[in-house]
Amino acid sequence: MTFPFEALAACRAELEAEASAGDAQATFPAAGLQRLRQLGVLAAALPRVHGGLGLGTEPHGAAGLLHMLRLVGQGSMALGRVVEGHVNAIRLVCLYGTSAQVARIAQDVHDDALYGLWVTDGATPLRMEQAAGGLMLHGGKAFASAARQATHALVTARAERDATRMLLVALDEGRTVQAGGAGLAGMRGAGTGQCDLTGMAVLPAAMVGQPGDYLRQPEFSAGAWRGMAVALGGIERLSALLRSQLATRGRAAAPAQQARIGRALIAAETALLWTRRAARMASGQDQVDAGDIAATVNLGRLAVERAGLEVIELVERGLGLSAFVRGNVVERLVRDLATYLRQPALDETLCEAAAWFTHRDLPQPDVRP
Repeated sequence: MTFPFEALAACRAELEAEASAGDAQATFPAAGLQRLRQLGVLAAALPRVHGGLGLGTEPHGAAGLLHMLRLVGQGSMALGRVVEGHVNAIRLVCLYGTSAQVARIAQDVHDDALYGLWVTDGATPLRMEQAAGGLMLHGGKAFASAARQATHALVTARAERDATRMLLVALDEGRTVQAGGAGLAGMRGAGTGQCDLTGMAVLPAAMVGQPGDYLRQPEFSAGAWRGMAVALGGIERLSALLRSQLATRGRAAAPAQQARIGRALIAAETALLWTRRAARMASGQDQVDAGDIAATVNLGRLAVERAGLEVIELVERGLGLSAFVRGNVVERLVRDLATYLRQPALDETLCEAAAWFTHRDLPQPDVRP
């Protein structure tokens, strides 16, 4: 069984059209999500033994997951964010959970479940307390993608002595959600919101792994490559639109515009090369130190950010005021990409990676004939 990459690529236009149509009202792209579900996108990350393709959960699947997330990002970065979180949740359960938990999440996904990965605390940090027959949750999560659409979530919650654990929670229709996507400049279709989980009861069997597993290295840093893959799709789409819109307006032959086109192509290829390298290292295909994995992926994060910002500038300069006109898909894509690239602690990430490699070389891929 293989993934239908050609079919996914073919639905880019419909994903893009829905994203543009719903942007003003921050409408979640429900039809696009259903289309991805039908293509097997949500099940692809499951281990093969559980009816998936192992994309992202088995070493052989890194390249396939990169291509899948890249294609989704080309059509809708908002949906890419939702899919990336879903895949991340599955991977963390496969890494740190029990065999029963992996089987449970696999059955949920085959039953059309959408998993969120919600780790940013809201105004009241999420805590779990012992209660009769199980655990009681207090507090909530902020910047939760697909806050209303996710059927399940992997969340982080604090316990006694402030130890942080991962929990699997099933989400009902009565959850309390405060919309957050309408206030964002970009990524408005990702269904971002604040979700209050106060009063939710969960069984101890819902705890995944051990205290501190979510922040365990190198996985904590290495997992960033999946977000890089979605951003790569957005970078490639903007680069393609720069070329096509200049050509349509008869401006592509101007030397200054040709220079912009060339620089955009270089930036997109740079993002691809860093993302591909990060994916390979994070999947364990290269036998390197855990610190090398985390630091290399972190450098990749910065490289993809820089590539994205450069393409945004080239598109805005190349297309001029038309890039700022609502109704031109470029205007929305620029906002989506700029918002998506705003990841936390980038300066700290760069300094930590630079410090790691100050006295050692970057690991080199095996290029021997």
